Amino acid sequence: MVERLAAHQLEILGGFHATGESALPPGTRTLLLIGPKEPGFWPHVTSQPEWDGTPDPIDRWSRRVIGRVACDIGAKALFPFGGPPYHPFYQWALRTGRVWDSPVRLLVQATQGLMVSFRGALAIKDVLALPPPAIRPCDSCAKPCLTACPAGALGEAGYDVPACHAWLSAGDRDCMKSGCLVRRACPVSQAYARMPEQSAYHMGQFHK
Repeated sequence: MVERLAAHQLEILGGFHATGESALPPGTRTLLLIGPKEPGFWPHVTSQPEWDGTPDPIDRWSRRVIGRVACDIGAKALFPFGGPPYHPFYQWALRTGRVWDSPVRLLVQATQGLMVSFRGALAIKDVLALPPPAIRPCDSCAKPCLTACPAGALGEAGYDVPACHAWLSAGDRDCMKSGCLVRRACPVSQAYARMPEQSAYHMGQFHK
């Protein structure tokens, strides 16, 4: 399965063993959360047929690719988009031992930091070995994320979305070109090879 995902620049970001939760497909014994694998994700996904100028190319690509992997291994593909209702990816992530609630309330992942994103999940009827738990990086961090937002829109109190939009609308902001400064301030994020072009695309989608 790892090789199947890697062929599409995807990887397993964490998982947990399930015991009949109603939020999961019947018979699910293992849930694996799937996200971009770097380096190389952005050049790969933007070369795919879904990148055709019509809406939601990454979501459409995710449905096709993760859906195909699920069919190949006899699993069920679940996605963080397409609702409401939405699958509880935030809560699922916290169960993996590799993703945590950060000081700014966004999720932080063991290798991707605050750049973590999920393209989907695989609900599997077998009990599979899981990526090992990791140590929460925030526990030994100076927490630069708490003071990185120039608009004061993201801190201990969470995310003030209107304040963020107001800041972005006020002028030529580096956040729009290279991604959220809070996410980029995370030391783990800085070691993760996400391209600025990808962050700029998502910022553009957010601030339409």
